[in-house]
Parts: sequence; C-alpha cells; structure tokens
Amino acid sequence: MGNLTGKVAIVTGAARGIGAEIAKRLAKDGADVAICDLKAEWCEETVKAVEAMGVKAIGIGVNVACSAEVDQCVKEVIAKLGKVDIMVNNAGITKDGLLMRMSDEDWDAVLNVNLKGTFLFTRAVSRPMMKNKDAEGNPCGGSIINIASVVGIMGNAGQANYTASKGGVIALTKTTSKELGSRAIRCNAVAPGFIQSKMTDVLPEEVKQNYMAQIPLRKFGQVSDIANAVAWLAGPESAYVTGQIISVNGGMIG
Repeated sequence: MGNLTGKVAIVTGAARGIGAEIAKRLAKDGADVAICDLKAEWCEETVKAVEAMGVKAIGIGVNVACSAEVDQCVKEVIAKLGKVDIMVNNAGITKDGLLMRMSDEDWDAVLNVNLKGTFLFTRAVSRPMMKNKDAEGNPCGGSIINIASVVGIMGNAGQANYTASKGGVIALTKTTSKELGSRAIRCNAVAPGFIQSKMTDVLPEEVKQNYMAQIPLRKFGQVSDIANAVAWLAGPESAYVTGQIISVNGGMIG
C-alpha cells in the first residue's frame, strides 16, 4: 500500500473534522488506526471509513485529560493492534471569552484537554515506542505529532485559555523532541491557521472577510491540508525532522 504500511497510529479527537481527516489520510498510506474520542460511539463513522481502505481500525472512548483512561487506551491499542508507531494529539476544545471575564472552570477545561491531554498521551506512548524495532532489530521509535494552532504563536483576543494551551503544546513539542530523540522518537507539531469547517462556516461573513484579509494566499485552508502535513511528519520522508512547528496557515504568519 503506502509508506505507512505495517504502522499503527493513534489519533485523538478523531470522530469528526480535522481528526477524522487525519485518520483517513494515515489509513490511505497504509497505517492501522485507533480512532479516539470522548465516546466510542462517536468514532463509528470514522472507523468504517478507515476500514473501507483495507486496514484495521478500532474506536475507543477516552477522556484525554484523565491519566488512567489514557494509559488504558494505549494498552488497549497495543493489545488489539500490536504496537504504537504514530501518535497524533489532535483532541481540543475552545471556551472563548475575554480574560478578565474568564472563569476558572473555562480556563481549566481548555488547558486540561488541549495541553494536559497532549502530555498524558505523549507520556503513555513513550515507553512502547522505545521498544519498537525494525526488521534488523534496530530501534525505530516512532513519530509524535501534536496539533497546535497559529494563535499559539501570535495570540488572539478572546482566547486566553486556548492560546495558552496551544503555546504550551508548542513548548512541550520542543522539549519532547529533545528528551526522546536519542530513542529514535521524533516529535513535531502542525499549527493550522484558519481552516474551513462546520464551525467556521457559521461565522458572520464580515468576520470571515477580516480573517481572509490577513492571509496572503487569500483563501482558507482545508482539513486535507492539515492531514497531508501530518502524514508527511508520520512517514519516512521526514526522518530527520524533529522539534519543528509546521505552520499551515496560508502565510498568515511566518
């Protein structure tokens, strides 16, 4: 099949949107995929789409902010699919509001899912990835790919919790790459810009045009643009790339 044949991937927040597209893109390249979201039944549609590509797929319900559930999720993936080669930390939520009005609960909820969840899954897959070996018995580690955001780099009014969480994901990515690089585990992040989705489609036209004016390519990104970047970072073509933040934003920022 593709250049990920024989690999096993975990994708969080994969029931819909960017996560679902990433899962399908990795499957297209030959990877078996564990599709994770808050409830297992949410994953059924993506599981069927992945299976239709001729690879294995399982759906798992997991609260990414709960250490015990994350650890159990990784154990289940290894029990059913054999190993973990690729980890895509995509799960994320928003609870927007001006910082001086933001509640403790809204701050904690976003940081717990977006940042703590990324940390917990990274920690959980690290040891299993260290055990991975190629056909010759050499360590082959794995690839951890975190989904950050352009606003984690540039900031955004009304999103103090979200921007802080994504800025934290970027810093965590760089540190993870330094700690795990000697074990053949790479860690990179993809930072999407304005990506067209059901969520953004309902924004007022004036708001969308204001965003468009900030994008040199004068168009919004598609979920496939993010999935393609993730697939590259998961595959052998990026074997010497780690600790990097790949901005997929149409030139919004450098």
